[in-house]
Order: sequence, then structure tokens, then C-alpha cells
Amino acid sequence: MRDVTIGIVGLGNVGGGTLEILAKSGDEIARKLGFRLRVGAVCSRSVASKTLPDGLGEARRTPDWRSVVEDPGIDVVAELIGGTAVAREVIEGAIAKGKSVVTANKELMGLAGVEIWRAAQARGASIAMEASVCGGIPIHAVLREGIAGDSVDTLFGILNGTSNYILTEIEAHGTDFGVVLGEAQRLGYAEPDPSVDIDGYDARSKLALLASLAFGVTVAPTSIHTDGIRRIGPVDFAYARQIGCTIRLLGSARRGEGGLFLSVRPALIPSSTILAGVRGAYNAVWVKGHFGQDTFYYGRGAGPLPTGVAVVSDLMRVAREIQYGDAKRVSPFGYSEPGAAQVLPLERQQRPWYLRFRVKDRPGIIAEMAGILARHKISIDAVLQLPSGDKQNLPFVITVESTPESQVRSALTELSELPFLVEAPVAMPIEGGL
Repeated sequence: MRDVTIGIVGLGNVGGGTLEILAKSGDEIARKLGFRLRVGAVCSRSVASKTLPDGLGEARRTPDWRSVVEDPGIDVVAELIGGTAVAREVIEGAIAKGKSVVTANKELMGLAGVEIWRAAQARGASIAMEASVCGGIPIHAVLREGIAGDSVDTLFGILNGTSNYILTEIEAHGTDFGVVLGEAQRLGYAEPDPSVDIDGYDARSKLALLASLAFGVTVAPTSIHTDGIRRIGPVDFAYARQIGCTIRLLGSARRGEGGLFLSVRPALIPSSTILAGVRGAYNAVWVKGHFGQDTFYYGRGAGPLPTGVAVVSDLMRVAREIQYGDAKRVSPFGYSEPGAAQVLPLERQQRPWYLRFRVKDRPGIIAEMAGILARHKISIDAVLQLPSGDKQNLPFVITVESTPESQVRSALTELSELPFLVEAPVAMPIEGGL
């Protein structure tokens, strides 16, 4: 049986990890497939200065991605450059030539994945994207095939390793957000401009893809309510511990009446739950099915080799489809025809809430706040105040009983106008249904 030849476009961390695996595990991969995966071309703007691993054979080097896409000897193109501009040209160019594509591009696939897949279908090509979400966890395969017989009710994910590293370091050491962010940047967990990670946008793209797979819909990432972690500090973890919780940046997708509730935001979760134990730069996804109930998936969310494993696994799957003529065996989105998502307003959700304030202390503060909450029909569960010597910047927390989010938001608007506040309140839902 003939070899299947691959063109790799992008030689950054993921491309480098992919090549290392292909070089070191070529014989084992061939034993699994019954034929060899051969790297026919590698491409990056700085390809001349790259050191490729031994064992790849005579892979052609080029700085021009078009020469890879247009090479009639290339069967599969692996797009590993990221972004939504050149990457889209690479993918669409490969599909136009009838070539199958493997990608790790969560941003592009979250934005236009179904459209790209339909173009691939029309050309008889495959599109595979396991590495786009939770690099070391085969969560696409799980949702697409592993639990395809179930009907997903709810999905929660810790989808960004950078944010999770920062939060768990704050929790473990009581260090301020800015200090931990600087350490994350020094260690390479966070980019020089970390906004995509810490403001939730990376997790938002990933949640859009997971919601598509779990519920059979197309989700525009911009339709997902997104908050980041910049305002979370040691004081929040101290108060969270008082009520048996910790804090994680959660991607959440759940069925509601007539649509889906979707969000990426920090939330309190019980310390006894399995998601609370996810620390450092790890990712995890918890899925509740209507029939199969709870399943949980955990692993490294990024890194050259964990993500490279996902890319190589996709290359193997696509290579089998090429050899055996079965490109339409299963949709990469799990459903034959994903429909349009109906994203429901989060204001309709009902949750307990954590509200943290910093105030210039004076008599009557709690009474005034309680009056505002009462006017919005919100019942207080507890008032928490740890000892503090700074009466001009005094933190305390009010937790409220399960309340429609619309009422909480209205109350926060009024509370934010109080003259004794040092800063706007920090508000997080308490997710108890894990």
C-alpha cells in the first residue's frame, strides 16, 4: 500500500512537536496504519534556519505555503500557523486542490469551521481539528464518537491553561494577580500580551467548538458572554474557602428552554468537585449526558508534544480515509447538518452569587446594601468579613441565594453607585450543579 504524504505548514511549537513525533514514532505509526506517513514538505518563513529532527527522510523545505498546497505529491496539509488570515488561505487553498486538512486552529474553526467543513465535503476532502481544543485531551473524538449515543445536557470546561495556572498559583501562594502573571510570562505559560488568555477569548473560541460538537449547532464566538480573570485576587480565594469553594475560569454550555446558555467567566465551584482539583496549566472537561450521566476528561491543554499527539492522531485518521475512500465517515462536528444556535440570555439563568466589595468603612453600609438587594427581590445567604486593618479599603463578601441573573445585574448597577465603594463590585456565580 502506498505512503500517504503530508505537508506541514507552520514550524512553531505545535509544528515542531508534530515533526518530532512523526520522526520518532514513524515505525509504530506504520504498524498501526499498515502504511507509512511520509513528510513531503515543511514550510515556515524561517524554514532555512530550522533544525528538523532526524528520521523524516528528504522533506522539502520551503517558505512558500502555496508550493505545499499546490504540490500534487502532497495528500494532506497540516495547517499549524494559527490566526484567521493566512491560515484560512492555506486551508481553503488546500481544499480547493482536493487535499484533506488537519488543523490546530481553534480561532479559525470556532469562527468558520462549519463553512470550511462544508467546502471540504464538496471537494471530497476531510477536515480534522482535534488539536484545536484541549491539545492533550481527545475531547473532539469523545463528543463526536465516544459518547455519540448520549444527548448532552451540560458541559463545563477549564479550557485555558494560562488562566488556570494563574488562578491556582494565586490560590496556593496568596500572591497578587500581577505578580503571578509576570511569573507565567517568564515561564512561557503566558504571552507578552496575555489578553487573549486572561480575558477569556481563547476559552471562548474553544467553547464555541465544543458547543458545536456537543449540541449540533453553529455558535458564533462573539455570541458567548465572556469575562476574564484580571480582578481575581487572593482575597477572593480566602472568602471562597470560607464557603467551601474555589475559583476557576469556566466555559459553560447547557441546554435551556429553546436554546443554550453559553458563557466563559470566573465562577466559584465547590472544593469537593473534580474540577476544583484541576491545577496548573492543565485542562479538563466535564460532560453531563441525559442517559450516560457524568463523564470527565483531563490532561495537558497545550505544549508541543501533547498537542502534537492530537495532530498526528488526526493525520492518521485522515490518512486512513484517503487510503480506504471514506472521507465522509463521520462529521468533524459530530452532526450531519449542524443548525444555527439559539443563544439564550444569561439573565434568565438562576444561580447563587458571590458579591465582593471594597469600601471605606462607616456605619450602616451593610444595611444600605441589604436594602438595595431587598428592593431587587434578592435574599442574602451570608455576609462574610475577614479581619482587616485597612478601614479605607475594607473587603467583605455577600453571598445571595439562588436568583435570576437579571435581578443580580440590576442590583449591581445600583450598588456600584454607592459613594463608599473603593472599586466596582466583583460578582461571580456559584456553580453548585457539578
